[in-house]
Amino acid sequence: MNISTQKFQPRKEISDLQVEENLAKTSIQRSMLKKLLPLIAPIRYLLVALIVVEIFQVMSIFIRPWVIKYILDSGFSHQAGQLILNHHVLFTAMMILSLSWIVRFGLAGFSKYLSGFAALRVLNELRKKLFQHIQTLSISYFDKTKAGRIISRADSDVDTLEPLLIQGPPELLSAVLRCVLASGLLWYIYPPFFWCLFAVLPILFTVTFIFKKSSQRHWGRVAEERSRFTAHLVETVNGAKIIQQLNYSEKNQNRYQRLLHDFNSSIIYGSKRTSWFAPFTGVLSTVATASFIVIGSYALSEGAITIGQFAECIFYVFLFLAPLQELTDLFERYANGTACAQRIFLLLDTQPEILDQANAVKLEQLSGNISFKNVDFAYTTKPVLRNFNLDIDAGQVVAIVGPTGHGKSTVVQLLTRFYEAQQGQILLDRYPIQAISQSSLRQHVGIVLQDNVLFSGTILDNLRMVQPDASDQALIQAIEELGANEILEQLPQRYFTEVGTLGGNLSHGQRQLVCLVRAYLADPKILILDEATSAIDIYTEQKIQFALKRLCQNRTCIVIAHRLSTIREADKIIVIENGTVVEQGAHQDLLNNQQQYFKLYQSYLNHQLEESHVA
Repeated sequence: MNISTQKFQPRKEISDLQVEENLAKTSIQRSMLKKLLPLIAPIRYLLVALIVVEIFQVMSIFIRPWVIKYILDSGFSHQAGQLILNHHVLFTAMMILSLSWIVRFGLAGFSKYLSGFAALRVLNELRKKLFQHIQTLSISYFDKTKAGRIISRADSDVDTLEPLLIQGPPELLSAVLRCVLASGLLWYIYPPFFWCLFAVLPILFTVTFIFKKSSQRHWGRVAEERSRFTAHLVETVNGAKIIQQLNYSEKNQNRYQRLLHDFNSSIIYGSKRTSWFAPFTGVLSTVATASFIVIGSYALSEGAITIGQFAECIFYVFLFLAPLQELTDLFERYANGTACAQRIFLLLDTQPEILDQANAVKLEQLSGNISFKNVDFAYTTKPVLRNFNLDIDAGQVVAIVGPTGHGKSTVVQLLTRFYEAQQGQILLDRYPIQAISQSSLRQHVGIVLQDNVLFSGTILDNLRMVQPDASDQALIQAIEELGANEILEQLPQRYFTEVGTLGGNLSHGQRQLVCLVRAYLADPKILILDEATSAIDIYTEQKIQFALKRLCQNRTCIVIAHRLSTIREADKIIVIENGTVVEQGAHQDLLNNQQQYFKLYQSYLNHQLEESHVA
């Protein structure tokens, strides 16, 4: 194999889960006990109440076998060779049975209420914790992780924890209590009964351990496959327009079906691997029951026990064996909940890559001087900025131009600390950017992007994000000051128009105007405009240009543009190629130099001329 072939050999892809493990700097295969206990600590009193209720429920169940014994041993008497029913005993027994059922149903309802209330508290707090944590993560995390996988963690995975955290402990306690009490009473009545059942326990514990391991791996795979098709669903919703435009719907549907097939296959495969447990416990129960009947019949014939005790012990045997049948469901809940918990805590254990220093400064005022000194940066292994140096004076309007992919937008990412430079230093006034708190930094640095995002609500709702207490009139006044009112007032409900998801009900130009007004209300000392006038009509562009001039007054402005006609009046134009400043100066001076900027400008004019001929 020659060198050129080796150079372009594709790298081995890593899975989405491996990406998340790398970002979290830990493995997903971890014990969850220490992680889960703090979740239930705030509801420990509710859990205690649930446990107490469960204990009383179990006691109400164990009354019934005693009542059967009471009826059989004391409810009948022999008189003159006839069997006479004792109505008093029967009435007392029926009253006790009725009372036990009433208590049982009442406690069951109360238990459901307590468990539901506890579940709401725990899961809501976990959802809030996840939501809060997600908002603190660095932008690089969202660049590398699919949105659907994050949504899956905060939605379906959280729901799966309820059976494990809330329903699991009381039901497990109930199963243990029934086994312990039943075996204790069997020992008390007739010890061979106890040893008959005790013989199956070593076998049961061994196969349960095997089942637990197998089931946990199975549900981990199911959770992963669920995350994959959820991620694809979210991508499809976000890219619906592009999918339809490219006629990709059928292929996209096929891909989704393959992901669903993988999900279904993981469930079927896991079921095949774990379906033996329930029949196996059934066989154990059958063998134990048959042994009990043989021993009980012998004991009854020998007079070691009464007929009532025999009937009573039959119920105790079933109370002992019933939890064995429930173990399948309990361990599947445990395995499923643990697998989802591992994914949730993989997200929660992922720390932001960019953190404030312990003594980070909160700037009250900022002049707006910016300085990049010998800055190096790479998103992966390929450098984007190399020994990058740039000085911008306070109040200057600076335009950054250059070929696509040569580092223009990266300058913005570093200045806002969405990413951290690997080498060099960035200064705002005299402060290194790392010494300024992120909240303070973003308060003083505003951004208007090419594809700005609006949130569901009205136009005024979106403006109120930066001034929550502002009146409608104050917000409308800001719109008028930027000259955006002529266009926005043409909307059906004017400023009370619903913008739709991501601003989908507005045109590109209308969204840009709203975002410019939002930046104007935020009043940052440094304003970054990333291709703010692209893909709009001439009339809207004129309005945006007016708004930009107003916005740039008395503040430092950085304009990143491909349409070079929009930056002629900039105080300084910076030309970037291969991550380095290769030229800077005023528009006319750079044209006179006939270097890189001259070439870019001539190329732009030729492109405009070609477009006009086509039109």
